[in-house]
Amino acid sequence: MRDMLARPENLYMYWKELLRQMNGIGVGSLIIVGVISLFVGAVTALQFAYQMGTTFFPDYLIGFIVRDTMIIELAPTLSGLVLAGKVGSNMASELGTMRISEQIDALEIMGVNPNGYLVMPKIIAAIFIVPPLIVLAAMLGIYGGYWAAENYGISPANYQKGLLYLFDPFNVVIMTVKSVIFAFLIASVACYQGFYVKGGALDIGRASTRAVVYGSILVIFFDYIVALVLT
Repeated sequence: MRDMLARPENLYMYWKELLRQMNGIGVGSLIIVGVISLFVGAVTALQFAYQMGTTFFPDYLIGFIVRDTMIIELAPTLSGLVLAGKVGSNMASELGTMRISEQIDALEIMGVNPNGYLVMPKIIAAIFIVPPLIVLAAMLGIYGGYWAAENYGISPANYQKGLLYLFDPFNVVIMTVKSVIFAFLIASVACYQGFYVKGGALDIGRASTRAVVYGSILVIFFDYIVALVLT
């Protein structure tokens, strides 16, 4: 982390790498995050509608439950776990391959700071692009709940009423804090595992696995810490 913050040798080169990483993390993860969030919201609505089917709770509570569940917990945490698997393994494999093939050593010989050029754009790109991804995941999850609730027989007006019922804007702050922390953890763990690979091709695979496992564990752990502190 300390070496990463050194002054860039060529701002244009760093900027180009940053844009490449943002495209890879954001656009590359858009479909999988969107599809998972859409159906998670739908399943949440169906399960809650099923549970309240024999009770006297009003129908609009389905929108209320789906909204808060997606914003506070499901969107940031599930998206973080998905990104730990997809983005984390990709970053670790990329850096591990560069380490094994001595490309990182070549950068050092050329006078380029490899920590700054290879690690910093990845972490900054993740911090900037993951929060919008998680916001999109929350929106798609809420829409998925709307679609499922309508098919279950809940009127759209009641679902929309639940979306506005007792809305607390601070929940969005919690989601944003989680998304930034998760982005930093996923990218930094993956970069560390890939940057210090030793051995051959099998070791690159092991580093990718460690990046996914450690990143996922840290996402769950800090999900609890953030919830404990902010709620």
